[in-house]
Amino acid sequence: MTHEPESVWDYPRPPALRGTNEAVEVHFGGQIIARTDKPIQVLETSHPPTYYLPRTAFEPGVLKPVPGRTTCEFKGQASYFDVVVGEARASRAAWRYPEPTSGFADLLGHVALMPGLMDAIYVDGELVQAQDGDFYGGWITSKIKGPFKGAPGTLGW
Repeated sequence: MTHEPESVWDYPRPPALRGTNEAVEVHFGGQIIARTDKPIQVLETSHPPTYYLPRTAFEPGVLKPVPGRTTCEFKGQASYFDVVVGEARASRAAWRYPEPTSGFADLLGHVALMPGLMDAIYVDGELVQAQDGDFYGGWITSKIKGPFKGAPGTLGW
């Protein structure tokens, strides 16, 4: 049974959280660095879902905290990680909300990744495409349809 892809234009603003049971597998540095079937999606108008994985889904030692924070008007202050496997390093490729706002408390203990900085990410066996741009961390699969914010000329959407 196939389903019509969700339109990201039907997602809310402010964003909403949705837990899923999709199987997620993250590859970096020639290894599988994270696996879970309990991701949380952040759904926001015009954006592909951003997936947050339980911190426990990651192999020990691959997330290296780095200085610096940013603020999301909805989720609070984010802190960052480099993703490191051997000599392979993706700078500031992962982030978390150590003290999320009350509406996003379920993100506590979860980490998001920039899919374009990983070797590959799979959701239910499907290769994830990265959202355009270097600011947003959306994951594009056949389960959603755009157009998506992030490409040149979409900043004002």
